[in-house]
Amino acid sequence: VVGSLPALKGCKPVLRMGSSATNKPDGDEIAISDNGNYLVDLHFDTPIADTAAAAEQLKNTVGVVDHGLFVGMTYQVVVAGTD
Repeated sequence: VVGSLPALKGCKPVLRMGSSATNKPDGDEIAISDNGNYLVDLHFDTPIADTAAAAEQLKNTVGVVDHGLFVGMTYQVVVAGTD
């Protein structure tokens, strides 16, 4: 269902396996959040064209508790490297 949302066209939903604390598959069991929900990671080949629409469509999808798109929460981002 999530992969068919217009704003998420081209994404590949992947059920997270292993620990819920990492973003990497590190086990054979389905990762479960502290609230008992399954975690689904969305993999993209291209950037999300409209993040606000993607966030809204995800939030309005039955069964989706929340998402990790922090749209409209800040006006500035600081990106730091190792140096």
